[in-house]
This record gives sequence, C-alpha cells and structure tokens, in this order.
Amino acid sequence: MTVVRSTVVDHVLFVVKNLKASRAFYTAALGPLGFKVMYEQEDGLGLGTDNADDFAIFEGKLGEPTTTAAHVAFVAESREAVDAFFEAAMAAGGTEIRRPGIRPEYHAGYYAAFVYDPDRNNVEAVYHGPH
Repeated sequence: MTVVRSTVVDHVLFVVKNLKASRAFYTAALGPLGFKVMYEQEDGLGLGTDNADDFAIFEGKLGEPTTTAAHVAFVAESREAVDAFFEAAMAAGGTEIRRPGIRPEYHAGYYAAFVYDPDRNNVEAVYHGPH
C-alpha cells in the first residue's frame, strides 16, 4: 500500500548566509526530484515543480538571522530519486547525516536520505513506497 498524502504546507523559505553556495547546493540536490528554478532575483530564488515555487532561498542581510537547524523533507517519486538526491547533494557540498535507506521507525515503506545544507539545515528526500 502506498501512502496517499495531501499538501499541508504551501511553501517554505530559508534565509541563507551565502546565496551562491546555497543556490549551487539546492539546484543540484533538488534537480533529481524534478525541481527547477521558477524565479530568480538579486537576493534569492524560488524552486519548485509543476510551475509552483514550493521552496525559496534568500540571502540574509548583514547581521540578520539566517535559517539554521531547520528540517525540510522533499517528496521523491522513487528510491532511485532519493539516491540521486543524496549523490547530488553530497557532490554540491552537503554533509551526510543518513545515507539512503529504509526507515522502518517511520513506516515500512519509508525510504529516505538526510543531508546538511551549507547552513546546517537538515534536508531530506523521502519516497513513501509500498508497505
């Protein structure tokens, strides 16, 4: 049985320290999940799928707090997409938290990988496969 989910959050925005580093990380890591740059401004950009900017990053102004220690999980369409996310994230400067694998503590079909982004946010790709 596949988990059927509905949208519960419309979009998420992270304030980052270094836009160039975060842009490189997120465009690479989220590419295998089907994300593309939907818009770009001098101080940030929005990424998403299906013409919806679901995730944005904006560079914080000097002295302004940035987003750190947050957790965001992105849906993957397959285990292979989770694997590709992990490899792309690591190649783009991510730090490994948990390699791709089954996470039975969440549910029997939960396949995910976890990495830190350049600001030490916990970024996950998850495939909700058959139980």
